[in-house]
Amino acid sequence: MDASCELVKRALPAVVNLHVQVAANHPSRLALGDERMGSGCLIDPRGYILTVNYVVLGARSIRVTLHDGRALRGTLAAQDFDTGLAVVKISGPKLQALPLQSSQHLTLGQPVFIVATTSESERRVAGGHVTYLGDFDAYWEYMLDRCIKTTVLNPGFGGGPLLDLKGRVVGVVSLNLSEVAKFSLAIPTEMFERHRDELLQHGRVISRRCRAWVGFFPNQTEEGVVISGLVPDGPAASSGIKEGDVILAVDFQSVGTRQDLYSSLWRKRAGERVAFTIKRRSKKEVVEVISGDRAEFYK
Repeated sequence: MDASCELVKRALPAVVNLHVQVAANHPSRLALGDERMGSGCLIDPRGYILTVNYVVLGARSIRVTLHDGRALRGTLAAQDFDTGLAVVKISGPKLQALPLQSSQHLTLGQPVFIVATTSESERRVAGGHVTYLGDFDAYWEYMLDRCIKTTVLNPGFGGGPLLDLKGRVVGVVSLNLSEVAKFSLAIPTEMFERHRDELLQHGRVISRRCRAWVGFFPNQTEEGVVISGLVPDGPAASSGIKEGDVILAVDFQSVGTRQDLYSSLWRKRAGERVAFTIKRRSKKEVVEVISGDRAEFYK
């Protein structure tokens, strides 16, 4: 690993373990469970911790364990469903934070490293290089105009920091992926910095339009964009969209890829009606869905 031991030692005190208990009736429980472990990084000595949203989604309680063994009560301070980031707040003395750095300064091949927790008491470190800087889309109605992929496999729970060799946080580690080769995906820190004040003041981004959400899981296949799953009681499921439906058009505009689908869907605001032209058992039909606000659904 290219990071020095001294650099890792400086980063360790800011990396925390998150132990999250989720309400029994929360909609995310079926997919993600009612007890979750995650990593996070202190980015402000006032006690703000940056992590990934799926770890804290539906949190009934959050226990934050610091590197020195202190266990503190955390509160959910902010969520951004569009980027997949979240902020947890703790209170306590001598909280050490790490600086943030935009991923715009990264280059392909640049060495980076991840610090993550594997339990309340253990942290692990792994190093590698940046392999991709560009867009990314996934099946849970999620698309980034910029992500960071690296050769570093996340050594612990999601939500920990991706750091450069100056000890600055350039991304928040979300997933290990292995579609072609093994790599990790990180969400660039500028996606938090862009709306930092709003997130910390209001708990969400209020200046950005609330885009339509329908609660389905589309996958790209040779046949086209196929619905592989639905959020129970979500807008799509409640309106008659079914698993196996092939999405041909949104508001009668053809979509050939998942990116086309999301771009067309997100031209609408939450609460607006969306017409999906689908193919089901070789027959075409139109299903209208009244879109929702994902943050309100999972509140």
